[in-house]
Amino acid sequence: MVDPDRTDIPMTRQCELVSLARSSLYYRPHRDAQAAQFEQELLNAIDELYTARPHRGRYGMTDALAEERGIEVNPKRVRRLMKMLGLQAVYPRPRRKTSQPSQNAPKYPYLLRNLEITAPDQVWCSDITYIRLWRGFAYLVAVMDWYSRCVLSWELSNTLEANFCVSALEDALAAGRRPEIFNTDQGSQFTSERFTQVLRAAGITISMDGAGRAFDNIMVERLWRTVKYEDVYLRDYQTPGEARLGLERYFAYYNHRRRHRSLGRRTPAAVYGVSASNALAGVSVSGRGRSGIELAIRRTADMIETGGGGSAAAAVAATPVALRAPSVAATAAFPSVTVPPYPGAETVQSKGTS
Repeated sequence: MVDPDRTDIPMTRQCELVSLARSSLYYRPHRDAQAAQFEQELLNAIDELYTARPHRGRYGMTDALAEERGIEVNPKRVRRLMKMLGLQAVYPRPRRKTSQPSQNAPKYPYLLRNLEITAPDQVWCSDITYIRLWRGFAYLVAVMDWYSRCVLSWELSNTLEANFCVSALEDALAAGRRPEIFNTDQGSQFTSERFTQVLRAAGITISMDGAGRAFDNIMVERLWRTVKYEDVYLRDYQTPGEARLGLERYFAYYNHRRRHRSLGRRTPAAVYGVSASNALAGVSVSGRGRSGIELAIRRTADMIETGGGGSAAAAVAATPVALRAPSVAATAAFPSVTVPPYPGAETVQSKGTS
């Protein structure tokens, strides 16, 4: 923009025309050659160390430079140089939303804010959590009555498709009772057309949490904490079959034996108004459906149904569930099992064993 070879326009006037200070025009940076060489060596060292261990961030890189190269530098300088090189530590980053909605699926407003819930079947809620296994995970969905905290149905699956959520919802409605409002998060399973269609067909008003607001569905979040701390973490399930059998017994205990202080020391099933029936008498590995009232495992001749995600063989489901250290492998399957009325009540019996 400024032409020093022009003689018809003085340099002072050229600087004025382009709004440039003459001091800026004549400034020449003077950098210590030794400092420039050190920074180049530092860039090379960072590049080599990052290639060897790409999980290092600015603090890890600062320590590595000091320990492996004998270079003491400030983490701020390391961060600037890593940014200059386009380097970023490789590590698992949390997703902003753990529940991803279906594309173009309709969203429903949250209807429970400032709502006083005073009776069973006023609000039901549902959510999904993962159950850690020896190798991998299984996914658990539950339908719960908000007021009584009674688990009305649950399903276990090895996939996150919507099928097992729809199955749990249909099982809960099969008993003949239905809520005024059904609340979920905005996960793709709950915003799917298949799931919302079941609710609309039953004349149930749909409510959904706000994005990122776990406290909007606090009752079922508390349920997950209770299930994991009182059963899953203690028993360390090895296979989907073990998890299914163990959760079967725990939900029977939770509904019919575990008393809640917030419910006046009563059980969820008593507040909801259902009898103990099969849950207290002991449940055999057979029958239709799996609700918090009946709590019976649905199975075919050789497969246990998990909605859309087929899972474990029936023989595996008969594996005894016991407290164990995480390093111990799952025990062998038994031909038949008599399930105790609640976890820890007695030793699981099988043919030919005691």
